[in-house]
Amino acid sequence: MNQGVSKNSAASKSGGWWDVIRQVTIAVVIALGIRSFLAEPFNIPSGSMIPTLLVGDYVFVTKYSYGYSRHSFPLSPPIFSGRTSDTLPARGDVAVFKTPQDNKTDYIKRVIGLPGDKIQMREGRLYINDKVVERRYLDDYVYRTESGYTVRTRRYEETLPGTGTKHIIIEQSDNGPMDNTRVFEVPAGHLFMMGDNRDGSEDSRASVGYVPVENLVGKAQIIWLSVDGSLFRFWELPWTLRFGRIGQGMD
Repeated sequence: MNQGVSKNSAASKSGGWWDVIRQVTIAVVIALGIRSFLAEPFNIPSGSMIPTLLVGDYVFVTKYSYGYSRHSFPLSPPIFSGRTSDTLPARGDVAVFKTPQDNKTDYIKRVIGLPGDKIQMREGRLYINDKVVERRYLDDYVYRTESGYTVRTRRYEETLPGTGTKHIIIEQSDNGPMDNTRVFEVPAGHLFMMGDNRDGSEDSRASVGYVPVENLVGKAQIIWLSVDGSLFRFWELPWTLRFGRIGQGMD
């Protein structure tokens, strides 16, 4: 009898472990499916999209907005080339993409140029297809960098052509290194991406270059969390959470 009880107990323990493994496996598969096909959370580590996105913002990025490519999936497996949809981003969308330099690093910027567009900066003003983009001064704006430096800028409301999309940008001056550029002619199958922090963004005007449509990861939709500090310093969260930013969409 005792041996029978021992065997049943061992079988019960074995079944319990298999149940745990099965449940964990199912949970992992579901999580990967959501991240690959629906939405994935991203955090903002730099100030290149200030004032739209601040360091410490966490955003949901939808994967289905532009169809899928290999970069929609974890580790960008080379399972196919191109995208499953011909849907291009709208000018003004805020999107996550893999940098063409390594096809691994995630950047988040605003779509400024579509295939066939001509993009140029002249004395701090954005030109699209030889026409200056409307820009309206709002106010002075001060922010602190990740290193603790204070930066004084001006906020402008910019209206992109075609869609009439309005968004806020900041400029320190109109004569910075990226305020006067050559004319960029966006090739077929590529996009021209820029940060809203025009004097503090590494984007298509310089090292990033044209971004292949295939490198799009998804469209940024909403800020689901915002922390003025480290998320891992959880004991500070009651004071570091930026409640007013939670739930904001992308302008």
